[in-house]
Amino acid sequence: MDCGMRFVSYFLQHISKLSLRTTIHSPRLQFIRCESIAAEKLVYSEYGDPVKVVRQEKEKLPAPKENEIVVRMLAAPINPADINTIQGVYAIKPPLPSIPGNEGVGEVISLGTKVTDLRKGDRVLPRANAWGTWRTHAVCDSKEVMKIPDNFGIVEAATMTVNPCTAYRMLRDFVSLSRGETVIQNGANSAAGQYLIQLCRVWGFTSVNIVRNRENIDELKAFLVDLGASYVLTEEELRTTELFRKSVVPKPKLALNCVGGKNALECLRHLDRGGTMVTYGGMSREPVTVPTSALIFKDIRVCGFWMTRWGGDHAGTPEQAEMFQDISKMYAEGNLKAPVHKLIPFSNYKEGLENTMTIKGFTGLKYIIDFQS
Repeated sequence: MDCGMRFVSYFLQHISKLSLRTTIHSPRLQFIRCESIAAEKLVYSEYGDPVKVVRQEKEKLPAPKENEIVVRMLAAPINPADINTIQGVYAIKPPLPSIPGNEGVGEVISLGTKVTDLRKGDRVLPRANAWGTWRTHAVCDSKEVMKIPDNFGIVEAATMTVNPCTAYRMLRDFVSLSRGETVIQNGANSAAGQYLIQLCRVWGFTSVNIVRNRENIDELKAFLVDLGASYVLTEEELRTTELFRKSVVPKPKLALNCVGGKNALECLRHLDRGGTMVTYGGMSREPVTVPTSALIFKDIRVCGFWMTRWGGDHAGTPEQAEMFQDISKMYAEGNLKAPVHKLIPFSNYKEGLENTMTIKGFTGLKYIIDFQS
């Protein structure tokens, strides 16, 4: 073997040994392995019954790139809209396979080298709909999330972007209400209904709240009154109430409907002349019927509201920033409370899927995945 060949052989042998030592002992390679995160997620690859099509999977997440962050999810609710999305009947159909979950709160645990507006330990919410909150960890661009204060609870933070925002916008955007004026709503024990009650209390509006009759109706009424409800009536009581006929309270200027059917018609019947009904749900799965006389002689306005559209149209605007600031302040001061809920471990996600929406409509209990349990 000539001198050149001996050098090549020597070089290859030592490079092999050096590579082996580097693989085992290199601090840099050990750092990369530590940055690789063993995560879990829920995912579905076809539309259908959530209990059947949603499955739990493990995945390895890479270290964040320059403008990326690693978010450790803390809690994420299971909303009716999430169920409808998985079923394929919602207005938004994300590309499949997809991670469910529209809202939730996470904590920043790692940052890319060029991320300057966030720090480790910051609490964040996803900016986009269908971001996929039902997972233990996520690697994403830092612009996909927004920082929120950490001076209120995890449950409040996890449920911040849908129901309280829906209530906030419906009370602000459709009718100019003054203190003492009346709002009527059905589905008052739903999560959105509970926020509507609290916001009416904070802003000084009279709220008339309609619920379905049930065995524990007195207990439910007491709970809603304690939350701030001015009046709580069953559907049957609404049909015969003297509240508006005897001017006990002013006739409502605003009706908020998430049920539909006869319930919505009864709420509409009590609206004041020139009043507005806003529909944001249809839990009875029955259409909203509006009498011609209500449109002609009472000049009733009927419209709809979808928080997802509002959020998309107003992303990054002063209106959105003001809303989140107001809601955060009310949480921090104790003027807003999270809806009645049940925290479930990530492994028990099927319990939440099965109970979030039933054929009876709102259960009055929000299931929230707790990633810390």
